[in-house]
Amino acid sequence: MSDQKQVQRFGAAVLMDLPETNSDTRQWWIDHNEERQRVLAVFSKIPSPKLEVWKTIKIGTGIKDANGFRQAIKNVEMRIGDWANDMLGKPAFTVATEATEVDLVKVTVGELGFKDGARCDNIYERAKELGLELCPPEVGPQLRLQYNDQPLNEWVLIGMESIRNSGGDLLGVFGVGRNVVGLWLGSDYGGPGGVWGADYRWVFVRPRKCQ
Repeated sequence: MSDQKQVQRFGAAVLMDLPETNSDTRQWWIDHNEERQRVLAVFSKIPSPKLEVWKTIKIGTGIKDANGFRQAIKNVEMRIGDWANDMLGKPAFTVATEATEVDLVKVTVGELGFKDGARCDNIYERAKELGLELCPPEVGPQLRLQYNDQPLNEWVLIGMESIRNSGGDLLGVFGVGRNVVGLWLGSDYGGPGGVWGADYRWVFVRPRKCQ
């Protein structure tokens, strides 16, 4: 059994078996997943990563479709990889109709508790356990446009629902990177069985709490 599954079972035992914990208190812990995971991580000795907001970006900025993003990226002399360009043209790539701010968290696979790397589906599952959400597909090109000061040789993967390529044989996620050539909107394999090392960086949405 994985460490994450052990945490879940431990959490269920704690939440349901403590007689001095009333139903309202148990429900509070059930509803506040992030806080629960932080407490459980102490007992399970799985370090809980810091979930501080790394960057806030805007989506729904008025760019309406794939061609709009292609032109916007070209206008600022950034680059688009071939696979990413293909993904932009798929029906699964959608754009918000209203302007919205999105809080993003950047976290490594190792910080999620996978010191030896992990499959993509396990990475997503762990992120959701910690209260994070998958990014809307628009986050990929919007982050590229709004992350002008990206450090050289940094590459971040967008935690999102994967988009199938034109050939139908590959599932992709957007990536945002910088190399000696310039700033890129790229892509990488996003199938559930893809394995990522502990040093790979992923970006997820941190939902804003109701005021």
